[in-house]
Amino acid sequence: MLKSVTDTICNSFIITTEDDKLIVMDGGFPTETEYFISYLKEVAGTEKPHIDAWILSHPHDDHVTVFYEMIEHHSAEFTVDRVYLNFPSRGFFVGNDESAVQTIDDFNRLLPLFADKMRILSGGDELDIGAAHFKVLYSHDFEFRGCNNASLVMRMELGGKSVMFTGDCGVEAGKKILRLWKDSGLLKCDICQMAHHGQNGCDRDFYEAVAPEICLWCTPSWLWSNVNGTGPYQTLVVRGWMEELGVINITNFYETKICQYKLHI
Repeated sequence: MLKSVTDTICNSFIITTEDDKLIVMDGGFPTETEYFISYLKEVAGTEKPHIDAWILSHPHDDHVTVFYEMIEHHSAEFTVDRVYLNFPSRGFFVGNDESAVQTIDDFNRLLPLFADKMRILSGGDELDIGAAHFKVLYSHDFEFRGCNNASLVMRMELGGKSVMFTGDCGVEAGKKILRLWKDSGLLKCDICQMAHHGQNGCDRDFYEAVAPEICLWCTPSWLWSNVNGTGPYQTLVVRGWMEELGVINITNFYETKICQYKLHI
């Protein structure tokens, strides 16, 4: 879980597998690009890393614009096999979530640079990237307005552990996931990425169903401490839920955090 070099909202994960596959989830703002490249090279152990899969959760700039920067301005510094996503069309956001309109416009402008690598993921799909197994629990539902509820929600199994990636999933999408999967056994995960940076995302029922041991907060210091008061932010409320559930909270402000597990064979 990569830090934000500017202490802002930044959803960025680099995943490595025991069979040497490299997976990226989102990436963050363009201001994070230089750090992202340097850390990617460090993890890959090469000056030109190869990414087996780049997964983009939804078209908000704090999640996907590092990818845009890499594709447009740093294409000589890496290679990528596949780009996985499921973005609604531009028309879905017009008059609904204007913050995503420019991001979609940029996506459409850059699409010719990676169209041959793009693959669409939908709810129920399964995907193996080396030893990592992904199950898509949710893709955007046109009934739910706004870009956050268009987030891909995915369960990953790797190294004997399970991880829930939620993007910026909102309450409405979280409730649908509960309806669809509550009896499947797939919601329970060892690790959970907190939805929407830990505030105004999924509700408590969702986290109770996931029942994680560890929660990953892609959350800047000012949002973690809710320095602007309650206002529109619900961070302190959600932190209270997690404390009552007895989880270990891991934040990414100031430093990159590493979760490492080894299979016992």
